[in-house]
Amino acid sequence: MGSSGLARLQGLFAVYKPPGLKWLHLRETVELQLLKGLNASAKPPAPKQRVHFLLGPAEGSEEKKLTLTATSVPTLTTHRLVRGPAFTSLKIGVGHRLDGQASGVLVLAVGHGCRLLTDMYEAHLTKDYTVRGLLGRATDNFCEDGRLIEKTTYDHVTRELLDRILAIIQGSHQKALVMYSNLDLKSQEAYEMAVQGVIRPMNKSPMLISGIRCLHFAPPEFLLEVQCMHETQQQLRKLVHEIGLELRTTAVCVQVRRTRDGFFRLDDALLRTQWDLHSIQDAIQAAAPRVTAELKKNLRLRQPKLP
Repeated sequence: MGSSGLARLQGLFAVYKPPGLKWLHLRETVELQLLKGLNASAKPPAPKQRVHFLLGPAEGSEEKKLTLTATSVPTLTTHRLVRGPAFTSLKIGVGHRLDGQASGVLVLAVGHGCRLLTDMYEAHLTKDYTVRGLLGRATDNFCEDGRLIEKTTYDHVTRELLDRILAIIQGSHQKALVMYSNLDLKSQEAYEMAVQGVIRPMNKSPMLISGIRCLHFAPPEFLLEVQCMHETQQQLRKLVHEIGLELRTTAVCVQVRRTRDGFFRLDDALLRTQWDLHSIQDAIQAAAPRVTAELKKNLRLRQPKLP
């Protein structure tokens, strides 16, 4: 199954990165598991035979004379214990990365699938996060475990006030999104893209938020859902801090969790117990038609229309 197993590994798949695990260690773990599976399933080649002339007593002779006898013996140069494993490394690419504290959907590529990661970057697809905040505290790194700088009251903060602040943030980012998209707002193209919700920047830009809303509000805790692009997880933590300031209090980020990266969702992400050869092969094959269709559609939308 060696070569055929490798052929089924060409493509994209998603894993669930737990908090506390660096993306580089995750990539190394996945590579080790794939190499282990490929080498275990690789069929050893049939041992080659070679003729040796062995010295021994002549058959049927009572005398103690030695003679050379032609004997076929296996060649050990192709034995697995001599030549080592058939597969020693794999080309594995990592999509939009997650830092050590963040968790959620992380897209990986194997072999020729690494080219598809470039297409994902060029499509400027949005990503979804759930971000959990805690009112009443400010730290030096915007995280709950940072050095405490300030404590504040938050009794005046209501759900209505938070929703109003979020609406203002979304509105300002949507204006920036249109600006970075380089679209003529009066054109039919801009209207069609706005209806489809696919207005995206043409090139690299600062973090842009296409949608933000509150999912749960129980002071001091609150949970936000954020759709964005060109973000880092630290920028999302800083966003929680800035929301706290707009609410006339302070806030720290407790959790950042990515629930969607482009066309890969939580349901597509393999758990740590599924980081094995057969599960990853099945995930790549299952995602391949959707990856092809979605990339083709999104890259077509980005091509300028001829007058």
